Amino acid sequence: MSTTQQSATTLLRVRRAIESVTDPEIPILSVVDLGIIPDIRVQQVDGRTRVEVDMCPTFAGCPALDVMRSSIKSAVEEAGFDDVTVHVVFDPPWTSDRISLEGLRKLKEFGLAPPTHCNGSMKEDMLHQVSCPFCSSNNTTLESIFGPTLCRAIHYCNDCLQSFEQFKPV
Repeated sequence: MSTTQQSATTLLRVRRAIESVTDPEIPILSVVDLGIIPDIRVQQVDGRTRVEVDMCPTFAGCPALDVMRSSIKSAVEEAGFDDVTVHVVFDPPWTSDRISLEGLRKLKEFGLAPPTHCNGSMKEDMLHQVSCPFCSSNNTTLESIFGPTLCRAIHYCNDCLQSFEQFKPV
């Protein structure tokens, strides 16, 4: 096996370990699906494999930041790597556009209205024009811009009469 193949295999093992880490507030969503892992670097140093993971938080003051950083480090260590560093980075900034298609599907299945694609420019009507994740109706009302976490708003569906949360576009 060539050095390049070994590096690709090692990188794949690290990525799979990180995919097992879920968002502590939305446990059906992995940190990879959430799009908060912009880079993973693996290199050999003095016969050891050094792993560095960049993690960009969804919000600068995200209360789950330390939990996610610790969970990522533990998952990579459990995969057999003992020299692991998780860096919190703000460049590139996280946007809801970084959530994978699988992540958007999981959010809806979980009962959260997924964010609309915003190309880094959020407009107020994106908070009002939200489809119900239960019945797909657009006859919904924004009840509160403040949900249980900074990244969510509360809506009501006037057709199926369900309250639901929206993952805000950012």
